[in-house]
Amino acid sequence: MRLLGRIGPGLLLLSLAIAQMAGAAARMVDGTMSSRPNQVIGNEITSAQRATVEKGLAFLATRQRRDGSFAGYGAQGHAGITALAGLAFMSAGNLPGRGQYGQNVQKCLDFVMASCQESGLITSDTTSGPMYGHGFATLFLGEIYGMNKDEDVKERLQKAVKLMQRAQSREGGWRYQPISADADISVTIAEIMGLRAARDAGIKVEKSVIDAAITYVRNCQNADGGFSYTAHGSGSGFARSAAGVASLYYAGVFEGNELKRGLAYLKQHAAAPATAEHEGYYFYGHYYACQAMFLAGGDYWATYYPAIRDHLIARQNKATGAWSGEAGEDYGTAMALIILQMPNRYLPVFHGKGPGG
Repeated sequence: MRLLGRIGPGLLLLSLAIAQMAGAAARMVDGTMSSRPNQVIGNEITSAQRATVEKGLAFLATRQRRDGSFAGYGAQGHAGITALAGLAFMSAGNLPGRGQYGQNVQKCLDFVMASCQESGLITSDTTSGPMYGHGFATLFLGEIYGMNKDEDVKERLQKAVKLMQRAQSREGGWRYQPISADADISVTIAEIMGLRAARDAGIKVEKSVIDAAITYVRNCQNADGGFSYTAHGSGSGFARSAAGVASLYYAGVFEGNELKRGLAYLKQHAAAPATAEHEGYYFYGHYYACQAMFLAGGDYWATYYPAIRDHLIARQNKATGAWSGEAGEDYGTAMALIILQMPNRYLPVFHGKGPGG
């Protein structure tokens, strides 16, 4: 298998160990044991998927700027999208300086580290709400630190977590700016995943912060099982419902009626990946839906992944290897590659307990 030569035996053993621990920690959902999310179902990775991923990774590498950054949301260098690109390369088994795209991961890390401010905020972008990018960047640093234990990364990761904790709203969620005035589920899932990765890497995260976040996410759920954009807000939508279900999992909620209803909503609306409801936030929605279905396991994953895999393969620009997403080609390609490579099971954040676990 060609990937074994790329990632080396150490990371392979780490991945297998994580998979075994996550399987052992499987929880009860609606009275029945969900299938292990790490259990290979046999039809996940196809020759078409491999070829698509290889072409996509090659394209993404050409998009990296000299300073290590990737662009999006009107910014030439965006810390959040650079972090997502780094995660896309890491999903193929690359680490900083190690693997076919190891130098690309290292350059992503260099740019994200350079974007860390003294306050703890990670941003290089002044054109949009920085907390989106902060969440993605914290997730990336958490995954890096969990593998290399670099003290410089640890220092910035700790500051990023402290800023998140200060910026949490009274409702328990987060919003575009690092102030505690408001919240929405879209920014909240980004912060929860960042906290999850940091905690898994050994960084202290206050339990009260996670408990408040769980309360906020539950308050965003509607009677139909889907989630609204804000607590007690408007109707349900696919992308925000995917974010809501993923939020519960990453916050350490593995059982309960809210998960059952949320997964049922996702399963119903994910059956046709290209429906108009999905298209407004296609990559964003499926980025979280893929994680939610993976963590649910069983029929959820077995039905969902082949459908989104084949749809992403069809959507790829065959001439360049790119995908065009809501925030441009760098963003769309990174998101598509993370989704497609979920079966590789290399990123620790996709396994085990959440930050409150």
